[in-house]
Amino acid sequence: MNNRTLQVHLGIGACLVGLFLILYGIPNWVSSPSNVPKIILSPLFWPYTIAGLTGLVGLGLIVFGRGADDDDIPVNDPIEDPGTGVVRLAAMAVLMMVTFWAMPRIGMVWASMGAFAALAFLVRTRHPKIALTCAVLVPLVLYAFFAHVASVAIPQGNYVRLP
Repeated sequence: MNNRTLQVHLGIGACLVGLFLILYGIPNWVSSPSNVPKIILSPLFWPYTIAGLTGLVGLGLIVFGRGADDDDIPVNDPIEDPGTGVVRLAAMAVLMMVTFWAMPRIGMVWASMGAFAALAFLVRTRHPKIALTCAVLVPLVLYAFFAHVASVAIPQGNYVRLP
């Protein structure tokens, strides 16, 4: 399977998943009270948002996959050293354990920053500057939204606290 067909197949799958969630999954499996004061606090808002974004990403994959060059380079090249997969899997398990150990001590936001950055370097990202920027900004923006806009308590650490 080449890159073009993989993108189109992934796009079709993402569109189907998004449609399934919007038409059947969310209405039947997510319950919501009718008197929620803010739409953002409704239990239906974020599932519908994620399902809609999944469908949009799928459409983007289909559009850009059809316009991509039809190369015959296989997508899944064999790995030279099969032992590196086991090492990365073990490192990921250690990263998860360290993250859950650190959360009560330094808080969810700081632990998420460290876990995001460590995972980016574990998978050897091609864009380390963007990964580090996202590792810092995404948890901070999510904290600011949930703590100050939605008034949802985010777990703080014993040693470090955010305003």
